[in-house]
Parts: sequence; structure tokens; C-alpha cells
Amino acid sequence: MKIEKEAMFYRKLDRDYVKCDLCPHDCQIPDGKVGRCRVRKNEEGTLYSLNYGKITSFALDPIEKKPLYHFYPGSRILSIGSFGCNLTCSFCQNWQIAHREPEATYVTPEQLVQAAQAHKDHIGIAYTYNEPSIWYEFIYETAPLIHAAGMKNVLVTNGFIKEAPLRKLLPHIDAMNIDLKGFTNDFYKDLCGGALTPVKETIETAFKSCHMEITTLLVSESNDSFEEIEGLAKWIGSISREIPLHLSRYFPAYKMELPPTPMNLMKEAETIAKKYLDYVYLGNIAGVDRNTYCPQCREEIVHRDLIIKVQSLDGKKCKKCNKPISIVY
Repeated sequence: MKIEKEAMFYRKLDRDYVKCDLCPHDCQIPDGKVGRCRVRKNEEGTLYSLNYGKITSFALDPIEKKPLYHFYPGSRILSIGSFGCNLTCSFCQNWQIAHREPEATYVTPEQLVQAAQAHKDHIGIAYTYNEPSIWYEFIYETAPLIHAAGMKNVLVTNGFIKEAPLRKLLPHIDAMNIDLKGFTNDFYKDLCGGALTPVKETIETAFKSCHMEITTLLVSESNDSFEEIEGLAKWIGSISREIPLHLSRYFPAYKMELPPTPMNLMKEAETIAKKYLDYVYLGNIAGVDRNTYCPQCREEIVHRDLIIKVQSLDGKKCKKCNKPISIVY
């Protein structure tokens, strides 16, 4: 089914070229071709979104799976995704939809809202699985309708987007998990096909607008040096010590066959990050402590096991010592 949806954020150039202004790649696309994301196509000087309304994945997830630990802990959220990505990470976990074009079901924004309302016991929609920023037009039209229906909008994103489209979308977004893939330009260039600076700028902008958490996958022998981990955590802490950081363990995936990140390195990375940040969590590891503790008195604020329970909050403060806790609940 061909859906003709003109893209936002592009300019017409000479000879039927167009320049896409959605992400920092600044693709100049000739007639009949697509940009690096593979989902924005120039047809006779007009740029179209090829994934508008096309859903490849749909699931009801715990909010902690996004991962968001400080945004309505213990709740569930409807997760949806399309296809395509504007990065080319060698270790991509969702490469089947990010770098292929799987079967998709077409829905309108109104139909998606109706489907969300038909499901019970969830807080809203998470745009995830593939990169949501290149699904821009559909999310931009859907998110206000989700808000109007009393639900939340969450982005799980690589943060590789230009400032103007980001700022236009942010008023409709309640929470973001941004994937800060490493902390060197070489890592972004060589293993992700992107750049570090635009992602840092997205983090700084988004922090002022909505709840935000950050995830970094520590890839063996690539972005897991203690110096890089310290630099990353120190920079996040310079924005706010209260931003939750999820350090996730790498396993071989897609084009990357390096061995899994050593467990002792993950533990040491957690220790380093906690010098600069109040909330650091390890991911992709069984049996680790996922609870949230008061950074001042160490009272257990959120217990995460088979049942997730917020148990020591008085409003937004620790019941024991009265310290403000960075949590949306």
C-alpha cells in the first residue's frame, strides 16, 4: 500500500534535488532516491515519508523495559515501531526492522488512538524499536491526539535529530530515553555512522522540556574504557546529577561479533558513573539490584522485583530524610 505523505523539514534545490533538514546528515537527495535513513524519498522534487502510518511492531511493555525507571514506575505502556534508522550501528539490536523493510500494518493517527484506548491499564504510547525521529510526521500528528485522550507520549531515540524539528515535537513528548552510544566522535563515526555533538545537543535541549533518562550500551573493546565512561558520566552530571543513566551490557548482534562486555567491567563502570550521578542502573544483566534508593540516606524508594512498588515517597520527597527525588509518579 503506497501512502503519499509529504515530509516536513526539507528544501527544494536545483535539478529536482531536495535537502532534508530533519537530521544532521543533511542529505541532498536526487529525484527517485532516498536519504540515508531509507524512509524519506524524493519524487520529482517533493520529499515523501515512506513509513508514515506503517507499524511493524506493537506490544504492551513494562515502562522499565524502555528503559525508564523514574517515569511512572511499575506502569505499562503500548510500544510501537515502524522501520528505518538514520544511524548504522554495527551492534544494532533491532536490525531486522531498522535496516530491513519488514511487513507493516497501516494505521492512521486516529486509529492508533482508538487502539490505545481499547487497551486497558497502560499510560500511553512509546515510539520505539526503530528510530522514531525518522517517523516524524506520523508521531507529530499522533502525539497531540494521544495527549487529548489523556495518555502519555514517550520517545526511545538515538537523539540524532536537528534542533528545529526537535523543538517542534517536544511540547507533545512527556518522556524520552536517549541512547548516548559512546563519548567519542570516532566511535560514532566508525561504528554508528553518525556524530556525537548533535546527540549531546539533543540531550541538553530535551532535559529542559521533559523527563529524560539516558542509556549507554558498553560495547567490548570499543566504548568501554574507564576514561570514556568517566567522561560520559561527568558530562551528564554537569547537566544534572539526577538524570538516570542505564549502562547496558553488550552481546554480539547484527555485524558485531566481539565477546560480551565482561561483568567486572560493568560493575566498575557503575562505580565510576556513581561518582557523578545519583541514579545509575545496569541493564542486560540478570540478578542485579534494580531498586531506586535515596541518594542522601539510601532509603529504598522503588522496589523492583516480580512486583514493582513505590514505597518511600512523600509527594516527590524521600519519606525518611525529605530529600527531593527525581521521579515522575
